[in-house]
Amino acid sequence: MSVVQIDVALFRKMVINGAINLKNHQAEVDAFNVFPVPDGDTGTNMSMTVTSGIRELDTCESSSIIDNAKVLSRGALMGARGNSGVILSQFFRGLYVGLKEIQHNYLDIHDLMNCLKSGCKVAYKAVMEPVEGTILTVVREAAENTEANIDKFSSVDQLLDFYYEEANKSLARTPELLPVLKEAGVVDSGGAGFCKVVEGMVLALKGKILSVESEAQSEKKEKKIETKYIYVTELKLDLKKPDSFDVKELIAPLSLLGESVKVEKVDNHAFVSVNTDRPGRVIEICQKQGEFVTFKIENIKTQGQEEVKQENVAKEPEKDSALIAVCFGSGIVQTFKEMGVDYVIEGGQTMNPSTESFVEAIKAVNAKNVIIIPNNGNVVMAAKQAAGLVNNVNVAVLPAKTIAQGYVSLINYNPEAGLDENVAAMTEQVEHVKSGEITYSIRDTEIKGVKINSGDFMGIADGEIVISTAKKCDALKGLLEKIIEEDSEIVTFFVGHDVKDEEKELVEEICLNINSNLDVEIIDGNQDIYSYIIAVE
Repeated sequence: MSVVQIDVALFRKMVINGAINLKNHQAEVDAFNVFPVPDGDTGTNMSMTVTSGIRELDTCESSSIIDNAKVLSRGALMGARGNSGVILSQFFRGLYVGLKEIQHNYLDIHDLMNCLKSGCKVAYKAVMEPVEGTILTVVREAAENTEANIDKFSSVDQLLDFYYEEANKSLARTPELLPVLKEAGVVDSGGAGFCKVVEGMVLALKGKILSVESEAQSEKKEKKIETKYIYVTELKLDLKKPDSFDVKELIAPLSLLGESVKVEKVDNHAFVSVNTDRPGRVIEICQKQGEFVTFKIENIKTQGQEEVKQENVAKEPEKDSALIAVCFGSGIVQTFKEMGVDYVIEGGQTMNPSTESFVEAIKAVNAKNVIIIPNNGNVVMAAKQAAGLVNNVNVAVLPAKTIAQGYVSLINYNPEAGLDENVAAMTEQVEHVKSGEITYSIRDTEIKGVKINSGDFMGIADGEIVISTAKKCDALKGLLEKIIEEDSEIVTFFVGHDVKDEEKELVEEICLNINSNLDVEIIDGNQDIYSYIIAVE
């Protein structure tokens, strides 16, 4: 059956279905990471981004499709994580921008096409130096090719079907545009995540409402951070409209609030059970379907892991300047605090913080001038996005893409100096430090001529894999030979929790054999995934 118009109810179903489809495939999208490192999380970042938008959408009581798009856009914007997540949030913002030009409360073929073009335009504007062969290419080519064929479509489902097909074709071409993708044998992960969102929307137009598949929820054995739900919420509802009640339409929004979602209709009643951290939202959603006969909320977890530690949240007295840094590993966090960082957002490699996390941090430090030290290239866009959302605060984002760069930049920080002076001095330090990491591979591949076997230890120098070998010590030696030079003076090691004492004892010996004039400092970083994080000055 053809769909001629998308009203507000169908619009909501489409975006929720898109979010669920991505969530069900997030581990698959994560696996497209070029580097075979156990922190590839594009699918997870994108899923959390769009899920944040859906959670806000659930609070929207308006029947206006524009209002719903605005709330969705805002939620995705604040929940955006990682570069692909930020771009996806900007795509949804573009949909809203496109909708603002429409005078009626629905989308026809030309309205939908206008929104898809607007999504592309806004997404591109969010990136200072767009790279083709990424999610941006997929979004652009799908829109351009669909618009070129718009006269062939008589319904919105035909248009979106074609758009989805073009997005997949563009995704398949990404390795031809980015040689590193071709060499690694993968397509662009951000583009893959975007295709999953569009696929879910297409399925909603066809009447297929999805639910979260528990077995597909991104099981990352190597990652320490896992989602833990605190409450089991159980409800019995006396349904307002039992004859038209659709179990799937209640399962869909609840699936994005938790797991183990069960909805069963018996006569005029619905029985609901869900594990969640937000029982209040579950109650609000269910209350729209009927009156409560009974409900029970029980705490099933006493422990959890928060992305931002609560000790950071207390409002500080107003001051002139403050530093915010993204770090992981208790020893690294402590070191950054000792060097003057006012607020640490824990994450980076293992969990990219959201735009909202940065906004909260900026507000919490209560300073006129704030410098954010991202310490990860995949965090920079969310930090910059947050900087533009906070009023009456001067916020600068340092171009520090590694822990090593951020650590060394702190040497030049002067709390008495102005914002521009500090940013210039700290950036100069960032540009002169060499970064190194030792981690392990999770799959066989070859990148820029370096053959990598699953389980190998890899040495990464300034973002490039330069050595891969079965022994950690050999990888460390090979990496240090690449990044230590004759004029190098200081080498600082943040040592992971997996490194044994006898391994630490060899570190200084290896360094001095390369350059006998070095000062070597070893800090217990206690980080996961990366055995060594190295700064060479």
